[in-house]
Amino acid sequence: MADHSPIHVGLLFSKTGDISTIETSQLMGTLLAIDEVNAAGGIDGREIIPIHYDPQSSPGLYRVLAERLVLEDRINVIFGCYMSSTRKAVIPIIEKWNRLLFYPTLYEGFECSSNIVYTGAAPNQNSVQLAEFMTASYGVRVYLIGSDYIYPYESNRIMTDLVLQRRGGEKVGERYVPLNAVHDDFKSIIADVKDKQPDFIFSTVVGNSTKCLYQAYADAGLNPRTMPIASLTTLEAEIAQMGADVGAGHVSAAPYFQSIATPRNLESLEEFKRRFGSDVIPNAGWEAAYFQVHLFANAMRLSGSDAIDALMPNLLGSEFDAPQGRVRIDPSNHHTCLYPRIGIANGSGQFTIVRQAIRAVHPDPYLITHSLGDWTISLDTPK
Repeated sequence: MADHSPIHVGLLFSKTGDISTIETSQLMGTLLAIDEVNAAGGIDGREIIPIHYDPQSSPGLYRVLAERLVLEDRINVIFGCYMSSTRKAVIPIIEKWNRLLFYPTLYEGFECSSNIVYTGAAPNQNSVQLAEFMTASYGVRVYLIGSDYIYPYESNRIMTDLVLQRRGGEKVGERYVPLNAVHDDFKSIIADVKDKQPDFIFSTVVGNSTKCLYQAYADAGLNPRTMPIASLTTLEAEIAQMGADVGAGHVSAAPYFQSIATPRNLESLEEFKRRFGSDVIPNAGWEAAYFQVHLFANAMRLSGSDAIDALMPNLLGSEFDAPQGRVRIDPSNHHTCLYPRIGIANGSGQFTIVRQAIRAVHPDPYLITHSLGDWTISLDTPK
């Protein structure tokens, strides 16, 4: 007799706290995909039912709630986490109980857990491309500004190494702020930037503090045409928070921007807006959270079970036509083949894509090689 019992999955995305804006978008991307799977008949007639908890942007609470999902709710698969500190808080739980975490966020690399599928960008899918673009377009002197936790420290280390590989490359400053930093926390940093005059700023500031950095930059009268902020973590949601006029001219790297002009992406954006309205802003984290649910659903149709040992043989190596392009889970490291892009924020709050990969770049979380892939230049670079 066919099994028509629902499939419960866990969702750990914050709706409150310092990273609530980006994680709310990831939550909505997840719910959109679940709705699509269920509307198409579920997984062999079985409905996906999400169990969502709000970790309130607190790493300790992620761990507590992950354990609740595993032990009390009997969940086998969890979708969630944005900051690396939250992922690392959850890892001991999922590894201890042999559960599976889908992690939809760019991160610093140098990790590979057999209990995680990483669908955000690894450093060779964003940092390498951003460093090449910035040093070629603006110069080789960089000032690093980040939030005070693991991802910014590691990402800044990688960016420093990449810049120093260029002849004359120099790190002229490196400063960190609390996760809940406000406008005044950036005043002395921006004053130091004005004094040292780097060619560009590399920001690993995350969450609601991002708008404060960019506003402090604008208030100081700095010019993004000659000294832009480059970032991996400032995307459409953050631009919406700070305002398009404040964000315009600054540079970001990601596998996904809303401005990708393909029928697949345009259909996804239209469906999202139809179901959820325009209050939540799609971005790269949203897109990864969306497509990873479909990867899970397809794998479970083949396995017939959501137990990790049954899922993995069907999940590793699997592919899906995501809004950014056709993605694939690399069986060797559980990361995802993605399409690096460089975008410059424009006056409408979107990103003008100036470079993009024309083939998927295989993930290399340990940065053994620094391949740029095949680039197509869709606009003249600035300067």
